[in-house]
Amino acid sequence: MKKIMTVISSSLLSLHLMAQPVHIIPQPVSVIKPAVAGRFSINSSTMIVLEGGNLEKTAAYFNEYLQQFYQFKLQIVSSSESTNAIRLNYERMDYPLPGAYRLTADKNGLYIAGDNEAGVFYGIQSLIQLLPVPDATLKKTPPFLTVPFVRIEDSPRFAYRGMHLDVGRHFFPVAFIKKYIDYLALHKLNTFHWHLTEDQGWRIAIKQYPELTTIGAQRNGSISGRYPGNGSDNKPHGGFYSQEEVKEVVQYARDRYIDVIPEIEMPGHSSAAIAAYPWLSCFPEKPTELAGQMKSAKSVNEQEKGRIKIVQETWGVFDDVFCAGKESTFTFLENVINEVAPLFPSAYFHVGGDECPKTHWKKCPDCQRRMKDNNLKDEHELQSYFIQRMEKFLNSKGKKLIGWDEILEGGLAPNAVVMSWRGEAGGIEAAKQKHEVIMTPGNPVYFDFSQSENEDSITIGGYNSIEKVYAWDPLPKELSEADHKYILGAQANLWTEYIDNPRKVEYQLFPRMAALSEVLWSKKEQRSWTLFEPKLLTQFKRYEGWKAMYSRAFYDIKAKVSPVTGKTAIQWELTTKSTEKITIRDISSGKSHVYSGPVLISRSGTMTASNSKLTLEQQFHFNKATGKKINLTRPPAASYPGDGAFTLVNAVQNEKGLAKKKEFLGFSGTDCEALIDLGKTESISEVLTHTFRQTGSWIWQPMLAEVHVSQDGIHFEFAGLTDDFTENKNGNGTMKVSFKSRPARYIKLLVKNWGEIPAGEPGAGNKAWLFVDEVEVM
Repeated sequence: MKKIMTVISSSLLSLHLMAQPVHIIPQPVSVIKPAVAGRFSINSSTMIVLEGGNLEKTAAYFNEYLQQFYQFKLQIVSSSESTNAIRLNYERMDYPLPGAYRLTADKNGLYIAGDNEAGVFYGIQSLIQLLPVPDATLKKTPPFLTVPFVRIEDSPRFAYRGMHLDVGRHFFPVAFIKKYIDYLALHKLNTFHWHLTEDQGWRIAIKQYPELTTIGAQRNGSISGRYPGNGSDNKPHGGFYSQEEVKEVVQYARDRYIDVIPEIEMPGHSSAAIAAYPWLSCFPEKPTELAGQMKSAKSVNEQEKGRIKIVQETWGVFDDVFCAGKESTFTFLENVINEVAPLFPSAYFHVGGDECPKTHWKKCPDCQRRMKDNNLKDEHELQSYFIQRMEKFLNSKGKKLIGWDEILEGGLAPNAVVMSWRGEAGGIEAAKQKHEVIMTPGNPVYFDFSQSENEDSITIGGYNSIEKVYAWDPLPKELSEADHKYILGAQANLWTEYIDNPRKVEYQLFPRMAALSEVLWSKKEQRSWTLFEPKLLTQFKRYEGWKAMYSRAFYDIKAKVSPVTGKTAIQWELTTKSTEKITIRDISSGKSHVYSGPVLISRSGTMTASNSKLTLEQQFHFNKATGKKINLTRPPAASYPGDGAFTLVNAVQNEKGLAKKKEFLGFSGTDCEALIDLGKTESISEVLTHTFRQTGSWIWQPMLAEVHVSQDGIHFEFAGLTDDFTENKNGNGTMKVSFKSRPARYIKLLVKNWGEIPAGEPGAGNKAWLFVDEVEVM
């Protein structure tokens, strides 16, 4: 009986293995199945035959994967006549970029050829996805693995396919950095951007400056909760990588054909270095400003005892930056580069260059003297001088400088590569100037943003769904075909203010990394969400086999609010990828029903939509403007579009601050001007504008709100204005304009941007952001 059961189990297992579909992410150029189906079996007798040179590491990598997830390895040989073999070789392939491969599985065996070593490695990644998905629940090792007979031809779309990881805000050990690199390799990504220094921690040992790690790598606490937080956690946080560990990581990545680019931030985001060596500051004797309740008890005590500079414990942008006027600053940075550059074979070196307040430079005698001596008209040109000087030094070391798009301000360094993060505008401008560009706009490839509208843990705010990632194209329409050649590729960024452990890193990465890989590898015309979706379901199983944490936001209940023509009402439409039914419940009436189509909402109240795993709750606040026609004089910024003008009259009020960025319209340095048509003449006496303030993020309350009204839409009269911002919670607040009751059909609302951020405030000298949420008319 035991023998019979074993035969039955083996038969069922083989049937299960044979049923695996061809689901490869990213989508190859060509996948051809033969007319007569068949499968190639891989077992412990299968050999890896190295027909091309220098492929030992790729073969060893595949063996390690087999051992980890299927508990067996294959013999590696240089020649064999057997058909029970996986053959690795090279072939000439005429594709625009290196890294192409061919994979053939048929009765003669399995053959992978690349146009270079990386191409063979990418072929192995596709082979891994042809294998049955690892099943962590199986207690016995499968007797064999099978892959379908197939012929695949493939090549990458972009040369640069990257992922970034910030280890400054939170440190991650070498073992996890290697795991992160493995995740990149499994998705055919080829660049790891290692963000090594920040205001909150310096993470790489520099032998000439040991206090960068003995002091700069340690902070006394972190804020608790989302910025501005509810106090300090008073938990010390620290860690750094020795130079030997860096070499180990870089070699580990090279064995997986991944380029590691270091980032040493300059001239801003330098608080940790300044805490170690205060003379790097414009004002060495000026104590580090630590925001009120965010200070740890230890830092308060240390400053009371005379310590001047402290590693920052909260998030944001800080005025204390590297002094651009002192020669000692440049000597320090050159000495740092002299130690860092040899550790990284990459042709690129990232210097940051972003979010550098000019407040101290404006007051610093050394900086002002530098400006005068070099005929620099303002502090932006001083930053350009700083970056151009560092570029010359990096070029002398055989490195090409990369900087965030702020390096465009004041004049771009001659050979610099621009990493465009504040939308795509910086990348477009750099490409038009014939500079190479790496696209990484916050919307949609900041992976520290939530994947779910129903946020289940603290994130930095914002919402980038996998659908948004997949729909994105790194080649902007605004660029000509000729200028597309300057777009090297793109990357996603993972900032770690609210990510303090490896499991959450995985949770923020997956499954969006799968979408990113297809955006960067596959030709645009070969991408299809309809085809990607079933592959994604297989990928979920693969994540489970890897024991990786991943977000299930794909199955969320998602809501859309839209106007209903001719009615003071809105329509609440729900969708989900889950097969479960959705139950709708009106909390105020207690009535419920199974969702079958859009729900008409015509009064204030709370509604829930739920299944066995999720509950979505939404409050609706009705007023005379709800659902009415509204137009904006100028559109919001592309990074904060909300649902367009309707966001202001959709009956949904933001009560969670930046956790619900989607419910804001954001204006960078510009005003919000709206015209609301109530549809008929109404008696009105109040206009209440819901807005937001978080100065640490450069978001300021309005300078004022002003209302004009009209009965015919042509002749408007002034109704009132206010400069009084009443803050509620989470930064949310209101501006109320009250006036004597009067008839009106049309309301013209001006919500005026604060303008330039004042001196002494984060982002001083830059344009303030204006966030507007809902407009109520009473």
